[in-house]
Amino acid sequence: MVAITRQTLSRPLLGPASYLASRGKLPLSTSTGHAAHSSLAAFEQLIADYLPLEQVKLVRRAYYYSEQAHYGQTRRSGEPYVTHPLAVACVSARMHMDAQSLMAALLHDVIEDTGVTKKDIGAQFGTDVADLVDGVSKLTHVEFDSAEQRQAENFQKMTLAMAKDIRVILVKLADRLHNMRTLGVLPAEKRRRIARETLEIYAPIAQRLGINDIRIELEDIGFAIMYPLRHRRLREALKAAGKNRKEIVSEIHQAIEVRLERESFLAIVKGREKHLWSIYKKMRDKHKSFRDIMDVFAFRLIVNSVDDCYRTLGIMHNIFKPVPGEFKDYIAIPKANGYQSLHTVLVGMHGVLIEVQIRTHEMETMANYGIAAHWEYKAGEGTIEASQRRAIRWVQGLLEMQKQAGDSLEFLEHVKTDLFPDEIYVFTPKGRIIELPSKATPVDFAYSVHTDLGNSCIACRVDGELTPLSEQLQSGQKIEIISTQGAQPNPNWLNFVVTAKARSAIRHFLKNQQHDESVDLGKRLLDKALANFGSRYNSLKKSQIKRLLKETSAPTFEYVLQQIGLGNQVPFAVANILIPPSKRKIPEDRRNATLPVVIDSSDSLILHYARCCHPIPGDPILGHVSPGKGLVIHLESCHNLKEIRNHPEKCMSLSWSLSAEGEFPVEIKVEFTPERGFIAALASRITDQDATIETINTTEKDAYTSIVDVVLTVRNRVHLADIIRRARSLAAVRKVYRVKNK
Repeated sequence: MVAITRQTLSRPLLGPASYLASRGKLPLSTSTGHAAHSSLAAFEQLIADYLPLEQVKLVRRAYYYSEQAHYGQTRRSGEPYVTHPLAVACVSARMHMDAQSLMAALLHDVIEDTGVTKKDIGAQFGTDVADLVDGVSKLTHVEFDSAEQRQAENFQKMTLAMAKDIRVILVKLADRLHNMRTLGVLPAEKRRRIARETLEIYAPIAQRLGINDIRIELEDIGFAIMYPLRHRRLREALKAAGKNRKEIVSEIHQAIEVRLERESFLAIVKGREKHLWSIYKKMRDKHKSFRDIMDVFAFRLIVNSVDDCYRTLGIMHNIFKPVPGEFKDYIAIPKANGYQSLHTVLVGMHGVLIEVQIRTHEMETMANYGIAAHWEYKAGEGTIEASQRRAIRWVQGLLEMQKQAGDSLEFLEHVKTDLFPDEIYVFTPKGRIIELPSKATPVDFAYSVHTDLGNSCIACRVDGELTPLSEQLQSGQKIEIISTQGAQPNPNWLNFVVTAKARSAIRHFLKNQQHDESVDLGKRLLDKALANFGSRYNSLKKSQIKRLLKETSAPTFEYVLQQIGLGNQVPFAVANILIPPSKRKIPEDRRNATLPVVIDSSDSLILHYARCCHPIPGDPILGHVSPGKGLVIHLESCHNLKEIRNHPEKCMSLSWSLSAEGEFPVEIKVEFTPERGFIAALASRITDQDATIETINTTEKDAYTSIVDVVLTVRNRVHLADIIRRARSLAAVRKVYRVKNK
């Protein structure tokens, strides 16, 4: 066996006959070689139908280069490895991809599995082809902590390549499709892992890009592997249902054709089959039975022009009665992936429901191949189709999310969130159409317009009326966002936003805010710890900080401060390293050493208010640092601090700033004589004082007394005193008191 070296592959390529003669032997066994070359002939015939001869020759060179590079390698099935890239190229050719994409398909595993480099490919076929191949290649030479991290890192790398050239994902989808077709030789666990990845990521991406032919096949193969029993039963049920439905389908089909012929309309009428994964998802997500789904008959009408689409729609509504609210015009407002069609639901003969899609031939091609439908380049034309622009905008959105995500796993989570099949369409005040996933909120809308608008929004108007930011939007609504300078995202928004862009932007902002707050708190805590040794934060020298970083292996001093603020580092331990025993000076005036840390806000991301005692501004307070939480604040009298109260390295004195503001939870109990309407009267007294009731519970103390336990939010002790005084004025009240310890 002769090994093919990198030097062999990097020199100018010979033609197939010259190459074989120069080596003195075939690169494949005679039998398998003939099979491969016969497949090559079929592939060449396929691309010759739409590519110029010169480009066909370039693609042929790429095939022989791939054949040489993979010489001696076989797939798990025993076939020569070159059959895989050739199959990937065939899938790409059926989408009428350009010559560069076909060459990349043929070479997509060369960098990953052979000694050939990106530079070598660039020298032979140009930098564009080399970039495409590199974008599709996995990160094979990097060690990962888990399979999930490997998947996330590979996807992140591919996304960056997609941002430069959208064709990367088209080649990757073709690669994934052939791999799914040939999964049978792999172990069961690996098959399920690949199938799950395909259903979660690649099939939704194919749908997002409008490549439905590939999406459907990916979904059905993935379904068969992930849920073999459910797949088999559904397939058998669908086969049985087809026999029973045949007569009705034929009758509807004939009625449509006869009426269109009478109106002199040229149209292709097709019965539309539901694929298994789609049926399964509807059964699972909408809690429908198989019979409910199969009671709907689906047809597709393909006509010559857009005008014919609308005229055909009128004819269909004349033949059968339309179901109100079930008409969708995706021609006037295309989907994000470029999909265009008219959808309507009709009540047909025998009372059966008929789903009808009406589209042109061009729309049919677009529906099947999405952005890939326009990659057939024409010489001298540099036009970019609308579908490509949409795809590029989506990828650019992914790139923005990637920059904001903390790591590749978080990024992959955002991408999965973003791959929604259902959309709504809303309008800006100026009439611009914004596409959003179903269940989107005004906050999602704000972030889709611009990240800054999302970060600064405080309220919104929907169709001219003030609406909560958590309200789910409906198609056709006009949205106006009210923003103000200096406003910040609310962490609670993460509970209801649905778009990946909004979720990513909010997390990014909060993460940066938390970082800044934790560094600031870390400085203050470290300063307090240093004061006990006769030093201050501002007097630290570079040599001391350098020694600290060396001993702790921390990357930066800012990182150390952040970890102190988050509670992951004890400030006294850090002070011990910074100030060795020999250089410590116990201050004569220890007042500065015991100055409390000042607390001034309720909405800090690194301050946590203990639920056991509910401290509020005006209360004497103490604090302790908890890992991951930061500074936890208690009442000075809280019994939960009993064990650490006298340990300055664990417990520290705190004080409220005179300007402390926010809403702080507090718990009160009201003992009263039971009477009709008391709870309503009490709640009214509390809310009249501009307080919010979070929870309210009632229990019986004895036969004559009941107790109301209320958790409410107040501004400070004075505010609480006003509320208690108002509650005591009710005639039925016997006693009102604050709960300070649980």
